[in-house]
Amino acid sequence: MSAAFDVIVCGSLHLDIVLEAPTLPRIDETVVGHGWKKICGGKGGNQAMQAARAGAKTAMIGRVGADDFGDTLCKNLKAEKVDVSAVTTDLTLGSGMSAAILQDDGDYGAVIVSGANTTIDPDALSQQWHALGGAKVLVLQNEIPHAANVAAASNAKRQGAMVVFNAAPARELHHDLLQNVDVLIVNRIEAEALCGRPIQNRAEARRAMPDLVSKVKSVIVTLGGKGLVLADQGGNISEIAAVKVKVTTTHGAGDCFVGVLTAKLAEGTSLLDASFFANQQAAAFVSRQI
Repeated sequence: MSAAFDVIVCGSLHLDIVLEAPTLPRIDETVVGHGWKKICGGKGGNQAMQAARAGAKTAMIGRVGADDFGDTLCKNLKAEKVDVSAVTTDLTLGSGMSAAILQDDGDYGAVIVSGANTTIDPDALSQQWHALGGAKVLVLQNEIPHAANVAAASNAKRQGAMVVFNAAPARELHHDLLQNVDVLIVNRIEAEALCGRPIQNRAEARRAMPDLVSKVKSVIVTLGGKGLVLADQGGNISEIAAVKVKVTTTHGAGDCFVGVLTAKLAEGTSLLDASFFANQQAAAFVSRQI
């Protein structure tokens, strides 16, 4: 039986409060900002939205609180044509949220409070997957409990889906999850945590690939303005340079890359070609051309 969706994202939903300021504050410093806004986010929600915008029929598995933030998050996903029938409600904990400070130069720092995201039930994930009708690609991140990721990945692999794992934010990874991952996506900080060596550029990422691909089938290391490096199942290592653009903000760039990449993989595009296209779209995103 064919899958009902191209992409199912199992992951986090956060309502982001973004403060605009000249710089991040130091300890004990108060910085005068010049604006703020609310953004529907969470790595899971962002990636689902970007996959849908890239043309993938997309569904979200997640959890919110019984509050205004949760209502806003679900309404936003619906507006982006993401199916939210598997987004459940926690009656005790509030919805996940974050507070981010966006500097004038486009860099940012953030604090997240996971809330209801921490109560995603691993035992319910198989039933939710089947209720949705499955997908060609499952997308995971590190903003939900490890047990939920393990359950979602193992179930998806049993159903013949490709599993893409964006291991962000960095935390210890275990074989029970990685054994079911087809594509691991990490930035330089997360890659350093996995292989124990500094990674600041494409040459260093290339040298780290033997360590990284020993853990999973395929790996992509994203390096922001320095491009990315990937290794596929055949052991081929490729480099893709960054697209030169004027950066408005880097906030959400990685999620744009992951969402677009998984949409292309669901179409049957090769990992290299999907990475090239997603890299271009992420560049357009940070320069706010899309």
